[in-house]
Amino acid sequence: ENGPLLIVANHLHNIDPPLLSASLGLKIVFMAKQELFDAPIMGRIVRAWGAFPVRRNTGSGKAVRKALDVLGKGQVLGMFPEGRRSQNHLLSQAELGAALIALRAGVPILPVGIIGTEQIKGVGFIFRRPRITVTIGQPFSLLMIEGKVERHQLSETTDIIMRHIAQLLPEKRRGIYGDTQPSGKETMGSVKFAN
Repeated sequence: ENGPLLIVANHLHNIDPPLLSASLGLKIVFMAKQELFDAPIMGRIVRAWGAFPVRRNTGSGKAVRKALDVLGKGQVLGMFPEGRRSQNHLLSQAELGAALIALRAGVPILPVGIIGTEQIKGVGFIFRRPRITVTIGQPFSLLMIEGKVERHQLSETTDIIMRHIAQLLPEKRRGIYGDTQPSGKETMGSVKFAN
């Protein structure tokens, strides 16, 4: 109900950010790719929505600082760890940004699984009435790491986050994260869950 929260979800369609906000009843600040801000109409929409830009594949320190600032103010930050919409509707290898923010901020993480938004195509989808499901998982926390975060810690944390999302999806949608499920109490290498 209050305080900072990091929401992580899989990503299938541009409708996913407002769908998450509506489903959770929260004002969520999203990190969005720079290209959306560069487009005249879409840029206005994402700015009005309160999103902020990130340049993909650049390790943008500015975007990380903005994300930590959002959480530091007690707001809700929404991220799609894969960094792009899934073209085959399966989970793919996630980027390390969500893990870095999770370890730096030490805030509760809420995993969410989305299915069905990939069926929204053209105006005709209104008549097809696709079945869309938003599954909200149990929040979990990781211990905050101060100082330098090692690459192996980011990789381990990314796997933890993505396996929590995968657990909320049908098995056939879990992609590369479908082989194991998190217990919520595990310790992976140097990344530990908070009590």
